[in-house]
Amino acid sequence: MDSKVPAHPVPPALAAEALAEPAPASPARAGRAVPGLSPAHRIAADLDGYLGDPMDDEAGPFSYKAIVEAEERDELPPGAVDAVRAWGFPKYLVPSPLGGRLTTLEELFFVTRGISRRSVTVAVMYGSGLLAVNPVWLWGDAWQRKTVADGVLRGDLACFGVSEADHGSDVMASESEADLRGDELVLTGVKWPVGNATRGRFVTTYAKTGPRDFSLILVDKRELDPASWSTLPPVRTVGLRGHDLSGVAFSGARIPAERVIGRRGSGLVQTLKTLQITRTAIAALSVGTIDAVVRIGMEYARQRTLYGSDIYKIPVIRDHLLKAHLDLLIAECVAIPVARCLTVAPGRLSLWSSIVKYFVPVLGEEVVASIGTVLAARGYLREGVAHGVFQKLQRDHAIASIFEGTTHVNLANVAAQLPYLIDPPEETGREDELLADLFCWTRTPPPWAPDGRMLQLTNEGRDEVGQRFEEIAEEVLSAANAHAAPGVAAELKDLVSSIGGLRAKVDEGIRAGEGDVSSVAALARAKRYCELHAMVSCMLTWLHNRHAFGGAFADGQWLALCLQRLLQRAQPDAVLSEEFLPSLEDAMFRSFDERRWFTLLSLAEDE
Repeated sequence: MDSKVPAHPVPPALAAEALAEPAPASPARAGRAVPGLSPAHRIAADLDGYLGDPMDDEAGPFSYKAIVEAEERDELPPGAVDAVRAWGFPKYLVPSPLGGRLTTLEELFFVTRGISRRSVTVAVMYGSGLLAVNPVWLWGDAWQRKTVADGVLRGDLACFGVSEADHGSDVMASESEADLRGDELVLTGVKWPVGNATRGRFVTTYAKTGPRDFSLILVDKRELDPASWSTLPPVRTVGLRGHDLSGVAFSGARIPAERVIGRRGSGLVQTLKTLQITRTAIAALSVGTIDAVVRIGMEYARQRTLYGSDIYKIPVIRDHLLKAHLDLLIAECVAIPVARCLTVAPGRLSLWSSIVKYFVPVLGEEVVASIGTVLAARGYLREGVAHGVFQKLQRDHAIASIFEGTTHVNLANVAAQLPYLIDPPEETGREDELLADLFCWTRTPPPWAPDGRMLQLTNEGRDEVGQRFEEIAEEVLSAANAHAAPGVAAELKDLVSSIGGLRAKVDEGIRAGEGDVSSVAALARAKRYCELHAMVSCMLTWLHNRHAFGGAFADGQWLALCLQRLLQRAQPDAVLSEEFLPSLEDAMFRSFDERRWFTLLSLAEDE
């Protein structure tokens, strides 16, 4: 092995364990025991049981105690990477036909969420690798796929060398060049900042291969002349301490010409399509962080005593925690269907991945700020409540809105597609089945057969979630009238009317601003469209799971509360229905006491 590529030795016992199936754990650990859930839920429960309760100081490298102690040294907790490998997490970066366990993006989403509620840093390390290897799965030849798959399964890391210091998101200005000389490419350029740039073996490198042609090139550091490349010093960051964020410089590095991934000159399109997958997966970082900070806020609110009782009884503290819990439920409704989309309807990811990448991290930032209010001075300390891990989660999560396209980049992508969405094309007749495949948690998505041709640069004017609002709303009201808890149907009728008014204003703005897709007003319309998407996603999640879940889920009070919570973004004076809160509060406390994830499954009827 080249001395420039650091090794991460795995103890023999852990190496053997990594080849086995994950250690079994109670399927109910991550949520309630609902029959027929897709395999992603069981896999997540396995990982959660394996890593242990982060609040437990004896839970090993993924306890908050160990995480904070390592943070003080700008390191990952000793043994954390070995533990993740031993469970088999790298296998969820490799598609099953290539020897891994990656069958659906939903599975990767859930296991990433499980790691993120402990350490966003470790999750980002593997997320950077996912971004790098996906082009190989989507467009690579047989040799490229096998080489990278074998390396990742052995624990090798990968990085995506696109960014350059002077160009940001302007990838057309990239200065890195790969000149064809005979049967070789000669690569020169500097990529910075890049996650895993120093530790990574593989560098999926974006470089100019013609006057206006850019390609993705699979660079294996082990194949290079050591004198032709070097790594740059680590970048000091506010969060993600211990993560390898650095850079790599190539100077006349000679690479076989067949290392171009897919067709030469298609690198820009490949990059844009690849980001659709990782943008969706990033939402798992936010959902995991929300779960963690809400749990920390609950712990503090129940232990901290002021004025003769615990502070949860202070109305404003209760309000913060209940709204944060609702925000997590909303995030699940928005993110999980899009994670399933990769294998159900990959052609829709161009729009929906940007909606998720904008909306869920922003929601996460708001929840973190809200729980900071609950913790008050304790949230500022690097010790105390949960060993002071809140300030680390706060700093680490800040990256979620920045990488894989900033908030504004993703809103701009949504804004660019809005003019083509307001007049829906003729329906295909498969819309209802598509929505069921996306939103029904007891359906298992089809397995992933990576093929870059299935991803599109636009949704071609189709959005089965947003464009079918009227039909979905009518179905929700009909079901609520027949089956929901008392008072829910009437409240939903008012909410649907308000949501319809917001939709009409967005449509009016798009038509009035014909051709305007980049102004501040256009981005504001895109933001509202994302919020409307979240509202309809909540409706569809209730519709497609109420029969299987039963209990407080089927009663629909949570749906009314989530829609009220989302409506507060447009109408700040909107209030939550106090009479609907007890069932939500009961589920929240039960999940906390039983150390389960905060999830919609906590509202499902017990078996």
